[in-house]
Amino acid sequence: MKKINIVLAEDDEDDRLFFEEAITQLGLNTEIKFVANGDELMKYLNNHETSFPDLIFLDLNMPRKGGIQCLAEIRAHKKLTGLSIAIYSTSSSDEDIENCFVGGANVYINKPNNIESLKSVLLKVITTNHQYTNSTLNKDNFVMVV
Repeated sequence: MKKINIVLAEDDEDDRLFFEEAITQLGLNTEIKFVANGDELMKYLNNHETSFPDLIFLDLNMPRKGGIQCLAEIRAHKKLTGLSIAIYSTSSSDEDIENCFVGGANVYINKPNNIESLKSVLLKVITTNHQYTNSTLNKDNFVMVV
């Protein structure tokens, strides 16, 4: 099976460690790149030596450049527009969900607070992420529920 390249843009170190532990426990063939803010994410994606990730998990509330701004930049950039983006946030605000949906995210995940729920949602997103395309998305399947 092909290695799945994942980028997690997350400013909270505990959340990064929690995410990494869940991925490790799933035993999937993954490689994870961590970036601590939106500036780092965009610098990484715009580096000519970077191979594009299969999936980006994008926190909304990060210093310097937030997730909504990164989402807009990615969707506006011709070579990045096809990347799969899972919003990974503590926010469950209707406004945030709507902005991400309209902005072109592929799926919206509320950060689970226990490892089993996180493993469940990550497995679901990682194994189905290639089926998501902006043209078939609808609001009913946008928010990932564990």
